[in-house]
Amino acid sequence: MFVRRTARRWAQVGASALVLTAISLTAPVAQWAVADDCPIAEVVFARGTDEPAGMGRVGEAMVNSLRRQTGGLPIRTYPVDYKATITQRHSGAGAKDAIDRIKSTADSCPDTKIVLGGYSQGASVVNIVAGFDGVNWGDPLPRKYMDHVAAVATFGNVAGRTGGATPTQDSPLAAKAIDLCHPSDPICHDGPGNSWSGHTEGYIPVYTDRAAAFIAAALLTHGTPRYGSQPSYAPQPEYGRGPGPRQPRTVSPTPPGPTPTAPDPYYGGFI
Repeated sequence: MFVRRTARRWAQVGASALVLTAISLTAPVAQWAVADDCPIAEVVFARGTDEPAGMGRVGEAMVNSLRRQTGGLPIRTYPVDYKATITQRHSGAGAKDAIDRIKSTADSCPDTKIVLGGYSQGASVVNIVAGFDGVNWGDPLPRKYMDHVAAVATFGNVAGRTGGATPTQDSPLAAKAIDLCHPSDPICHDGPGNSWSGHTEGYIPVYTDRAAAFIAAALLTHGTPRYGSQPSYAPQPEYGRGPGPRQPRTVSPTPPGPTPTAPDPYYGGFI
């Protein structure tokens, strides 16, 4: 009887040890799975008119450049789901989809930094989400979620001709925005020398690289770890105004103080 009870006790102890061992082995796996579901950054991007479903050429180029400039920072992408047709009637639906995605990511992954971007008609989607002036086809992102947005980048944005360049507008996201307009793009540039090719072909790689540099600077702050050896997120020399052909410009966040309103004859927007 004693031998039987002793054997039963050892069997129970052994089973308990196996359970504890299984817990210790599986717990780290579960933690990593949660971490994988919440990347350091997520890019929510709206493609341009008539581009196939997805991020679009400009969005893909910007994200690829962003990954290079951050040394391989874990970045998830979300292509805004909307009909980017020539009729320009679906920006409101795109804004709703983008807002739903931002809310979902912010609620489930509060530490993930969100980047909002758009090209052409996709820039109009961004304008609605950000609550920029001149666009009233839908409700903007609720303010409590705007803190989760680390940066905003628009390309070929018609708001530059209607409501003013995005960094100059009255929105909590204006200070986090960069607005890029090719100097011959008739969608965003009001002046001589416009050509449709400036809108369709003028943004890769110079402008997408410049937007990526701006976004990388926003992501690599507040303790965000760098990946790789030497991530570079400063604008490169060729983007400046050195010798040679005049280089494209961007509208950067406005510093504290009165908003400059003098028109720039070259850029066609505000500085």
